[in-house]
Amino acid sequence: MNNINEPVNILMADDDEDDRLLAKEALAEGRLLNNLYFVEDGQELLDFLRHDGKYSQATDAPTPGLILLDLNMPKMDGREALTNIKADPKLKNIPVVILTTSKAEEDIARSYSLGANSFITKPVSFDGLVHALQTLKQYWFEIVSLPTET
Repeated sequence: MNNINEPVNILMADDDEDDRLLAKEALAEGRLLNNLYFVEDGQELLDFLRHDGKYSQATDAPTPGLILLDLNMPKMDGREALTNIKADPKLKNIPVVILTTSKAEEDIARSYSLGANSFITKPVSFDGLVHALQTLKQYWFEIVSLPTET
C-alpha cells in the first residue's frame, strides 16, 4: 500500500474545461491532498506520460499514480490513448480509470477489453463528483497495493 500521507499525482485527460474545473474543486472540497494535472486530449496525455514536446522536463510531468481518462476527446480519443498506454511497457502498470459521460454498454466492455482498470460514468452533481473522487482516492491509494516504479 502507498503511504496515505503522501500526495499522489493524478492525471486527468478531459477536453471539457468545466469538467476539469469541477474535478479540481471536488478534490479541494473533499480535502484530498493529491496533485492534479490536466491534459485536454489523448495526444497530450501521451506527451505528458512520455515527456515529449512541452512536457520534456520530467518535473513538469511527474509520473501519475492514477489516470482519469475521458473517452470522447479531440485529436486522439480516450480509447486510442488507452490502447497506447497499455501497450507501452513503461506505462502499462499505471491504473487508468475511465471517467466519462457515456453509459453505453459497448463503451464499458471495450474500455475493459483495452485494459481500463475501472469505468465510472461522471456523476451529474458536484456532491456526486466529490464522493466519487473520495472513493477513488480511498480505493486506489489506501486499499489496493500497486507496483512500485522500476
